This record gives sequence, C-alpha cells and structure tokens, in this order.
Amino acid sequence: MNLAKQKRLAVACLLTTSLVWGLMWLPIRALQAGGVGNWTTSLCIYLVATSLGLALFWRTYREKFRFSLSLLPLLFAFGWCNFSYGWALTEGPVVRVLLFFYLSPLWTALFARVLLGERLTRTGYGVVALSLAGALAILWRPGVFAGEMPLSHLYEWLALSGGMAFSLGNVLSRRSTHLPLPVKSATIWLGVAIFAAGALSLKGELGSVLEVPPLGWAVIGALGVTLLCTSVLSQHGVSLLPASQVTALMLSELVFAAASAWLMAGEPVRGNEWLGGALIIVASLFSGRMSRPARQEAAPRTTAQ
Repeated sequence: MNLAKQKRLAVACLLTTSLVWGLMWLPIRALQAGGVGNWTTSLCIYLVATSLGLALFWRTYREKFRFSLSLLPLLFAFGWCNFSYGWALTEGPVVRVLLFFYLSPLWTALFARVLLGERLTRTGYGVVALSLAGALAILWRPGVFAGEMPLSHLYEWLALSGGMAFSLGNVLSRRSTHLPLPVKSATIWLGVAIFAAGALSLKGELGSVLEVPPLGWAVIGALGVTLLCTSVLSQHGVSLLPASQVTALMLSELVFAAASAWLMAGEPVRGNEWLGGALIIVASLFSGRMSRPARQEAAPRTTAQ
C-alpha cells in the first residue's frame, strides 16, 4: 500500500474512533436504563478489553513487558480519565460533558511545563486564552458569577477532572517512550477497571457484576471489543498523520456527539455552549504549536550568515 492510501486509511481510522466515542453515551445510558449502573458497566467493559488485549498481544507482553514505576501514574491518570468520562455521560448533557473534557489543551500546557520543562510559545499563550474564554462561556448562566457556584453539578466536576487526567496521561506517556503501545493500552484499560471496582466496593455493590442480564453482557462484550479495536485504529492514525491533523480529526467527536444527542435525546445546545465550543475547537486546532522543548529554550541564539 502506497503512502497516500495509508494516510487515507489513517484518516478513516481516526474518524471511526471519533464516531465511536461520540456515540458512546448511547449504549452506556441504555445499560443504565436497563438496570446496569455506570460503574458496573465500566468495570465489565474494561475487563473485557483487558482480557482480549492480553490474549491478542500476549507475545508482545511476554517479550517486552517489564514492570516500571512509570506505569503507575499512567494507570491512575488514564484510569480516572475514562472512568470519570463514562460516569459524567450518565449524569449530564452529552455536549456539555465533552466541552469540559476538551479543555485539555489548557491543562496540557501546565503539565508539560512542570513535567517536561516545555515553555509556551506565543501561539501557546493564545491557546490558553482561548481555552479559558471557552470555559467561561460554557460556565455562564444567569447569576453564576454573582455568588452562585460556577461548577454546581457533579458531571461538570467529573468531566473537568477527566480532561485534566487525560492531559496528564498524555504528558506522562510522552515521557514513557520505552513502554510498548500494547503495554500502555492494557495499563489504561486495567486502570479504569480498578477505579470502577474500587467505587463499587466502597458502596458494597461489587456483586452487581453477577446480576448483569444476558442482554447486558452482550452489549458489554460488544463495547469491550469496540474499545479494543478503536485503540488499535487510533494508534495507527496517530502514527501516520501530523499532530495538527490528528487533533482536527478527533474534534469531529464533538460533531457526532452533538448531532446524536440532539436527534436521539432531544438535548439542545445553548448559545453560550456554541460559543464556548467554538473557542475550544479553535484552541485545540492550534494546540500542536503551543510549546517548545526545554532544550530549544536553552540553546544559544545564532545569527544568520
């Protein structure tokens, strides 16, 4: 396959991944309506994905897996990211959850500065400003800045913290280049399962896994397989396309989510959310140029010859 066809395939892979995540709220809410709680759903889905991933990539794990302390922060960051995202989708409006989640460029700038020593470029400061403006636009409602709590709903905190965890995980992943991709993926899936199992245990409901009906298990199995496939597809797309193009394609998730939530759940998008979403999308499109490595900052300036 020539390079042009490979890139077209990579674009299709990323659009498929965005479509899957943009529609993920549908089966999660359907399972909840059928009596399967979101924590139980998360635990079962990611146990399926982990089991299938280990089976399919067992040779890679056996040959390349070495325990590293860098796996632990990845497990907790990406584990909370996916767990809180699934939870938030059952608590609040789909588009609003996604918009809070997509504030990630703002958090990426902070974590990259602290953990990687990267400094913001002029474009980076603009990205941060746009992200903050988008957040303020989404948060606005009558009375919100006159004493009322800006983040007064659980789903808002879940989505916001999930986006922060996503950014932290990405920065940590960039530091962990020695870890094979299948190992990182399995760590993510296992992390979500651990958070879900912990939450169920605290409520004394871990046994709810045994009460999932056969139809529920069929949906959960399909979702586990889908998550495994989208992980492979997204990695293929990311490996072949420039970061700026990857970001633009992944933002189509917002379009898929907004359209499906409006058509299937009757969830409207308010004017301030349209404005906030537009600002966040523009910020995300420029996020690939928002920082420079620490070594570039330290390099001596040279004059043109």
